[in-house]
Amino acid sequence: MGEHPVITRRDSALVVSAGDVELFRYVHRPSTPAFEGPKPYLHPVRSLAGDVVTAFRPHDHRWHKGVQMTATDVSGENFWGGVTYVRDRGYVVLPNVGTMRHEEFEVEGPRIGERLSWFTEAGQRWVGETRSFTVDVEDESWTLEFATTLTNLRAEPLVFGSPTTNGRELAGYTGFFWRGPRSFTDGVVLAADGGAGQEMMGEAARWLAFIGHHDEVDRSSTLLFVDHPDNKGTHWFVRSTPFAAVNPSFAFHETVELPAGADLSLRYRLVVGNGEWSRDRLESYVEEHPW
Repeated sequence: MGEHPVITRRDSALVVSAGDVELFRYVHRPSTPAFEGPKPYLHPVRSLAGDVVTAFRPHDHRWHKGVQMTATDVSGENFWGGVTYVRDRGYVVLPNVGTMRHEEFEVEGPRIGERLSWFTEAGQRWVGETRSFTVDVEDESWTLEFATTLTNLRAEPLVFGSPTTNGRELAGYTGFFWRGPRSFTDGVVLAADGGAGQEMMGEAARWLAFIGHHDEVDRSSTLLFVDHPDNKGTHWFVRSTPFAAVNPSFAFHETVELPAGADLSLRYRLVVGNGEWSRDRLESYVEEHPW
């Protein structure tokens, strides 16, 4: 494909650059308030044109931080951060906000591997995670290929769910999550097989794209999210208003049970493109870049 990026290690983050553009910072030791569910995140994320395509601690959901891998409900524990949706009660504050703690990196060429552990608010280690991401740079876009394996460390099953599995309609967010900048509000949503708009909420599709406009500069960016064919049960959480967000949820409509000692593996591709991509261009890109 394209050129390899440059990866620079800092005390609390990895900085990934292409030429004179910092593509993203992967903050693995965040200074995050406990209520927001401390965990690694990517922010700021930029296009090759240098435009920022993520939001950080927006006032409406301060636990939204750029791009994160997380989970809203793990057997009643909240690794997402913030309030928890409880059936017949709505969103409430509970003493159940967990943390994801970085343990070590393995960096080899353009591939970054990481080991993490998920701890409940009470300090119990419930999940071991190995994740990796590879960055590839082309002429008008760059790609993040993200893979994760979650291992149940408990002696009993873990049940992954979402606000929708707990009774809130069309709010099944959990997993790999992107929050866009304010200027992306009311952006364009396109999806595979003719899908479009917020009607894609809760629907299945092999890819979904979000096109947003930037303030101050006369430019747009396109973010293309591609679901891996081996992922089971993916349904899209997507909003263009009141804010921009995309999440290929793995437990939107139904819970996922992970037996003791078992693994759950997920893979996603995020393409950050310069400009406003048409449906034809999106479809061509996906066909030309198979898994």
